[in-house]
This record gives sequence, C-alpha cells and structure tokens, in this order.
Amino acid sequence: MKLAIHGATGRMGRTVTRLAHAAEDIQVVGGACGAEDPSCGKDLGELSGVGQIGVVAVADVSSALLGADAIIDFSVAGAMRPLLKAVADAKVPLVTGTTNLDEPTEGVLEDTAKVVPVLWAPNMSMGIQVLCEVLEHAIKRLGGGYDIEIVETHHRRKIDAPSGTARRLADVVKSVKPEVREVSGRAGEVGARTDDEMAVFALRGGDIPGDHTVYLIGESERIELSHRAINRDLFAHGAIRAARFLLGKSPGRYSIADVLG
Repeated sequence: MKLAIHGATGRMGRTVTRLAHAAEDIQVVGGACGAEDPSCGKDLGELSGVGQIGVVAVADVSSALLGADAIIDFSVAGAMRPLLKAVADAKVPLVTGTTNLDEPTEGVLEDTAKVVPVLWAPNMSMGIQVLCEVLEHAIKRLGGGYDIEIVETHHRRKIDAPSGTARRLADVVKSVKPEVREVSGRAGEVGARTDDEMAVFALRGGDIPGDHTVYLIGESERIELSHRAINRDLFAHGAIRAARFLLGKSPGRYSIADVLG
C-alpha cells in the first residue's frame, strides 16, 4: 500500500509515519502540512525519528496525494475542505480522525463519500468501537432507573471539548434513550438531578492520550465502562488497519465497525 498522510507533521501524523515505515507492506509516498508549519519541507522520516525516507512534507495536498493508494488524515477541522476536494479529484480513499467538524464540512464529507470510500471515526481504536457496542447493550438490558454520566480525560494541548469520542458515546446513549438531555457542567444550586439528564465532563492535563468512562448509576450499584489509551500508537495502528480495509472498496461511508466485520 502506498500511503499519504495529511497532518503529517503533527503528533499523530508522525506516529503514522513511524509505524507505516516499519510495516513491510506499506510505502509512505506523501505528506501534507499547513502552509505556515515550520516543519514543512522537512523529511517525514526525520520528523518521526526513523531517519530519512526521501519524502518531505508539502503544503499542497494534491502533490502529497500523487501515487497514493490511500490517505490518512489527523489534522484540524479547518483543513478538511481542501483535503476533501483533493481526495475527490484524485479518487484516493480517505481515513480521517479529525473531529469538531461543522455542519457544512459534514455535508462535503458526505458528498466526497459518493466519489471515494471514506472512513471517518472520532477514535480509531477497535476497543472504542467495542465499548460503544457494549454500552448500547448495557443500556437496553438495564432499562430505566440508571443515571448515565460520561467523563473524558485528555492531554493539556487538546483544543476541543468534549472529545469526539465522548460525543460518540453520548450519541450511543441518545440512540437508545432519545429523551436524554446533555449538560456540560453543574455549579451552584442546580437542583436535584433530573431523569432525562446526562452530563459529559472534560478533564485536561499532562500528556494523557485519551481516557473515557461511562457511568451507569443505579440504586445501590454502579457500572463503570472504561477505555484507556496507553499511547498514540493505538490510534495510528487503527488508522492503518482502516486504510488497508478501504483498498478496493466502493465509494461510500465506512466505520470502524465495518473494519471489525
């Protein structure tokens, strides 16, 4: 697989480069970066700590896509529109973990999936997909009478809150209990917790890659469903596995659930 990376100079982009370079069946052929990024023009291998690989980060996404079988994106929401146009023009499958997309960009993502296979996931972990499935099953089995709260913890540099994964977990809850009303904090005399309330809290600090816990709290008992990422390799491995999965697929929207079969 000939692989291009969008957001190649960021933490996740460098991790994908390192792991892809170590794989016998993958060749990194391109990398895109922001035009103002001081790392633009540098060799991706040197940036990721594996030595020169003869591929430099460029600001032009279309150039980074030349010769690629697939592209993996870990960037920022503001960079998505040019990327989506480029992959549609080049007919290159896209795996993206970029979160906090606005509604118009979501619409462009849908249009792009009519042209090429697209897999968007707020978390590339296979474990998170299974956590979502377990959560849905638990809510259905427990029925009413259990209060649900979500807590996510990330490194201090994360720019959006709550995390895309926390939002996804909240969507799982709402798919089973559509009456749920989401709140993001409590302070002062807010009154007793209502039956339709669900809080989603974001903690920030240190270098934590990502912790997520869903609390299902009933009378005299509680269930805690947790996923903890140990390092960023987890997400990069998931994205690479997803890119392999998309090869040869028809245009459309795909998910980590599809990768798992």
